Amino acid sequence: MKGISSLLSSFFFFFFFFFFLIATVNASPAAQTLQLHPQADYQYLNPKLPPRALSNSKKYEGSSDLVNLRYHMGPVLSSPINIYLIWYGKWSPSQQLIIKDFLLSISTTNHRAAPSPSVSEWWRTVSLYTDQTGANISRSVLIADEYSDRRYSQGTHLTRLSIQDVIAEAVRSKPFSIDHKKGIYLVLTSIDVTVQDFCRAVCGFHYFTFASKVGYTLPYAWIGNSGKQCPEVCAYPFAIPGYMAGGGPGALSPPNGDVGVDGMISVIAHELAELSSNPLVNAWYAGEDPTAPTEIGDLCEGLYGTGGGGGYIGQVMKDREGRTYNMKGRRSRKFLVQWIWSPILKACAGPNALD
Repeated sequence: MKGISSLLSSFFFFFFFFFFLIATVNASPAAQTLQLHPQADYQYLNPKLPPRALSNSKKYEGSSDLVNLRYHMGPVLSSPINIYLIWYGKWSPSQQLIIKDFLLSISTTNHRAAPSPSVSEWWRTVSLYTDQTGANISRSVLIADEYSDRRYSQGTHLTRLSIQDVIAEAVRSKPFSIDHKKGIYLVLTSIDVTVQDFCRAVCGFHYFTFASKVGYTLPYAWIGNSGKQCPEVCAYPFAIPGYMAGGGPGALSPPNGDVGVDGMISVIAHELAELSSNPLVNAWYAGEDPTAPTEIGDLCEGLYGTGGGGGYIGQVMKDREGRTYNMKGRRSRKFLVQWIWSPILKACAGPNALD
């Protein structure tokens, strides 16, 4: 009898504990926050992830045996990378500083200057890609020079081709350095500049200049500030589309307080990763059409943390001020940056992975 009594006691204890656990989880289904480190100054957060998925290990987010990412024998940016920044339109110093802090964080490997999970750890995945000689993409990324085109030399509406005229203007006016060995050119358009296909089809893109335009073949990327034109498209999840309003959590708080610029950071990261691994559109990509390649950033579009995929951003962090981020940079900066496809894991990877 004592054994049966003990068994019954154990059963009822387990039953009531299980009931209490279920009740606790279901009491606030919208508050899907994990306080894994009670003493930390952040929480893990995913406002879109169903509670049942929190217990499932999804180490290989975005992984698929169907992804056929191949190397096509072209160069990667294996030499130290010099970024030449072109600020097109009107930019405030605070906006410029956020973007420059992100770019300079790529090479900040000192953990005291930029604690884990860091931007430099994110770039470590990018640096795994090699060329045919076995040389890896460089982990040295520096801002070599800057040019401000405040006069809108090519007008307030740009085409894909006229963006190359912006670079040519910078080269003529600075005179901006022609660095055809280590240089990449980053054209950033301000909030009032419209660009061909912007918001409708792209938030940024990368390519290379034509010798007839600039005099050399130079890898470049363009990214626009979507803060007023289409934040719900190019700055998601800091802004959400109208059709999602009322159907779930609201927009997340940007880590640096600027929806347009914080949204740009992830697009800049996406384009830099692809520009480094496929600068002349003949290196790393999936698919058979080099004019429309699926690259290492495309494979992880919209994925920011563990458990992500299928429309879910994954587990990210929220600090005490409510700002959302998934990695840290220099000068105590925080950023929300999409993950990158790892050639080792054959899956999307980021420094904030939980498993």
